[in-house]
Amino acid sequence: MNEMLVSRIDEPRYKSVNRQTSPAGPAALHIRSSEQISKESGLPSAVSQPVTAPLTRAAIFLVATINSGKASEAAVRALCGDLAALQRAVGFRDLEGRLSCVMAFGSNAWDRLFGTPKPKDLHPFREIHGRHHAVSTPGDILFHIRATRMDLCFELATQLLSRLGGAVSTVDEVHGFNYFDDRDLIGFVDGTENPVDQAALNATIIGGEDAAFAGGSYVIVQKYLHDLNGWNALPIEEQEKIIGRTKLSDIELDDAVKPTSAHNALTTIIEDGEQLEIVRDNMPFGEIGKGEFGTYFIGYARSPGRIEQMLENMFIGRPPGNYDRLLDFSRAVTGTLFFVPSATFLENVAPESGSPSMGVQTSKDPEAPGKGQSHSSPGDGSLGIGSLKKEAGNE
Repeated sequence: MNEMLVSRIDEPRYKSVNRQTSPAGPAALHIRSSEQISKESGLPSAVSQPVTAPLTRAAIFLVATINSGKASEAAVRALCGDLAALQRAVGFRDLEGRLSCVMAFGSNAWDRLFGTPKPKDLHPFREIHGRHHAVSTPGDILFHIRATRMDLCFELATQLLSRLGGAVSTVDEVHGFNYFDDRDLIGFVDGTENPVDQAALNATIIGGEDAAFAGGSYVIVQKYLHDLNGWNALPIEEQEKIIGRTKLSDIELDDAVKPTSAHNALTTIIEDGEQLEIVRDNMPFGEIGKGEFGTYFIGYARSPGRIEQMLENMFIGRPPGNYDRLLDFSRAVTGTLFFVPSATFLENVAPESGSPSMGVQTSKDPEAPGKGQSHSSPGDGSLGIGSLKKEAGNE
């Protein structure tokens, strides 16, 4: 949604991004060498998944649950190590297509697949009951697939589900599209305040605060359905006060005229004088024949707490009762929290077992990776995860 549920901070010091296309692959990022990263950060090297990949014109959001049985769990773990190769194979058909895929896991799935240790802030999505209801819905695995062309997204999604076969059941599938000049179906530009470049990494990528999972991220997804008839019946001026921006020019309203219940006011979080941001890649979707029109909200952050605070402000209000009036016209029908492990972690997962032993001690200063920190590294470029593969994880 607009300003839509949020924005990016804090400083991961283990990778840098050049958003140009890499010769290594259509959606690959230019990453500093593992040796350089390790020296700078004091952490074992870990390459992140493309959570801050550039916005695209098409996306598929797949949420699935893992079916019962050890064979299902083994099939999911086997896919982890092959995800990058599948993405490269499909993406090579159009090097300008910028195909990327993020694979993330829910709390219960993590317990089944990997055991302990577990990302410290990973938990089931917490329902919120206020003037409106933020529901919690099932989800063990999230695939966030992006490209400039829908056919690339479609092909990769097909290959992923074909590979998993009967190991999973799809519980939600949304095909998102870019709508004119990055507008939502309610007519406002979506994502104006999204951070970019290093600010995006700072907001999303875990560092020394959970060193065993450095390079990872958290992601919350929600599917919102819009009452467009009701929304379009409102005068433009009233719509603008609900969003906090002008509709045509996308200029933020002055604080003197913007209500405290405006969407962009409630989703701005200030802590110790600094704005806590997230990265979101929302997409419109719809089925005209069904009269279904909506926004798929997806927000990445290095801590889920900042997204959860924004949602509480929206659904309960700040102060309580001063809720987001956009929710009078946009209903949340799904809600799930996932953890995004690093690409290095995925490439080292072994199908037969999932009891990681990270061998990393956390820093006393959680916001300063490598500061006063000790760790053990196998020296071969891997994370040193006990039951995972020993090969280095390079995409």
